[in-house]
Amino acid sequence: MTAEIWDVIIVGAGLSGLSAAHLLRKRDAKLRILILEGKDRVGGRTVSTEIPAANGFDRWDFGGQWEFKIKGGTQQLSECLAERVGRENVRLGSAVTAIWQNAEWARVTTTTNTFLCRAVIVTCPPHLAAKIHYEPALPSQREFLTQSMPVGHMIKFIITYQTAFWKEKGLSGEIVTGSSVDCPFCVTFDATSLSGNAALVGFIAGQQASQWSSKEAGERRKAVLSSLVKYLGPEAASFIHYEEKDWAKEDYSGGCPVNVMAPGLLTYYHPSLRKPCGRIHWAGTETATQWCGYMSGAVQAGQRAALEVLAELCPMILTQEEQAATITAAVTAVQVGSGALITCTCPLLAAEVFASASVIAKKCLAFFTFLHQPGPQMFPQVLNL
Repeated sequence: MTAEIWDVIIVGAGLSGLSAAHLLRKRDAKLRILILEGKDRVGGRTVSTEIPAANGFDRWDFGGQWEFKIKGGTQQLSECLAERVGRENVRLGSAVTAIWQNAEWARVTTTTNTFLCRAVIVTCPPHLAAKIHYEPALPSQREFLTQSMPVGHMIKFIITYQTAFWKEKGLSGEIVTGSSVDCPFCVTFDATSLSGNAALVGFIAGQQASQWSSKEAGERRKAVLSSLVKYLGPEAASFIHYEEKDWAKEDYSGGCPVNVMAPGLLTYYHPSLRKPCGRIHWAGTETATQWCGYMSGAVQAGQRAALEVLAELCPMILTQEEQAATITAAVTAVQVGSGALITCTCPLLAAEVFASASVIAKKCLAFFTFLHQPGPQMFPQVLNL
C-alpha cells in the first residue's frame, strides 16, 4: 500500500493540536495538514456533556474549563477549530503507534494506516507520547523525561439542583477540605449555568482519587452527597442528577489534569520537553512557556510548535520577529567554559557538540549579532563560523 503524503501530521486533536493546525493553515493555505486522534471525538482533555437540570437539560464541562464560563462548554473551541481546518483533515479513531524518520521524511503509523510527511507535531501528554515507538530512538534525555512524568488522577463531578439553595443561604458553594476517609472531594464550586440551571462542581483528586476510584460509583456518590449535607445543609441531598467522569479511565488520556515531573527533572531534563527531535516537534499544555497546564497553555504550545515547523518548511512567510523568537526559544542551554556542552534544538544552529570556550563565544556572538541585524536574514549565515 502506498503511504499518503502530507506536509505536516499532528498527533492529537485537542486544543493544542488544533491550534497548531489552525495557525499552519492560516499562514500557508497550501500546506497539506493531517490530524490524527485516537479518541472518537475532538477536544482532548476538554469534553462537554448534556445532563438533566432544573429546566430540562443543560451542558457542563467535565474536563478542562476556562476561568470564564463559555456558554455551551469549552469543547466547542476544539469543534470550531476542527471546522476551520477542515473535518476531512481530522481522522478520529486513529491512534499513532510509531514514528520513523530520516533526513528527508517522517513516517507515521496508526493501527490501520501509514502516512509520510515532512514534519510531525506530537501534542498528546508526555506519558502517552512515551508509548509511541520511535525510530531511530529519541535522545536518552527525552526518553528519561517522559518516562518519569506521571499524570495526575482526577474525578470531576457535576450535581444539578432545582435551585441554588446555597446562594439562598448566603453561601458561595465553595468548599475546600483536607484528605479524609469520609469526604471524597477536595474542593467544590458553584457551577450554575449561564441558562440559570443550578449546579455544583467538585473534584476528587490525588490521594483521594486513588482511594475512591476503586469503590462503586453509588458508594462514591453517597459519600459526596453526605459531605455536601454536612457543609451546605440537608437541601444538598435533594438533587436532580449526579454525573462524574474519572479521567484515569478515559482512553488516550489515562489521567488528568496534567503530567508532573519527578524531583530533579525540572533542573536537569526540562529542556528536552520542548526540544525538537529531528522532524518531530512537541506541543501540548505541558510544553507551554506560559500558563503551563492550562487551556491557554495548550493554545500557546500549539502555536509555538507551528511556528517551529513553519521555520523549517517555509521560513520566509514568518515575520523577522517570529524568526528571531523561534531561534531564541530553540537555544535551551549554553554553558560557557572549556569543553562545555552546547545544546540547541534548532537544526539551523548546531545540535549537541563539545567545543572550547572560544568557539562557544564566537557562535553566541554571531548568533545574537544575527538577531539584531535589520532586514530579512538568511539562516545559513549563522553557521558560517
